[in-house]
Amino acid sequence: MAEVKGEVAVRDSGEVMSEIERTRQSLASTIDALTDRVSPGNVARQGLDRVREQVSRPQVRMAAGAVALVTVGVVAYALWRRNR
Repeated sequence: MAEVKGEVAVRDSGEVMSEIERTRQSLASTIDALTDRVSPGNVARQGLDRVREQVSRPQVRMAAGAVALVTVGVVAYALWRRNR
């Protein structure tokens, strides 16, 4: 029995059982979705997708190119000083 607006509502046991079954199915679906969302493979795939998305941006490509250029310059300078 459930209380509705101060009155007691009488419910059929079949109705209660079908509500329990719907709730169970909904919970199972939610658990499946959460399991899928946090699986290591999916988390890694999502992370890789984010990295690919960022790398495709022109600003990121320019910054990466600048870092690579500076790195090559520093290494070349270090080798030049060592061989002097």
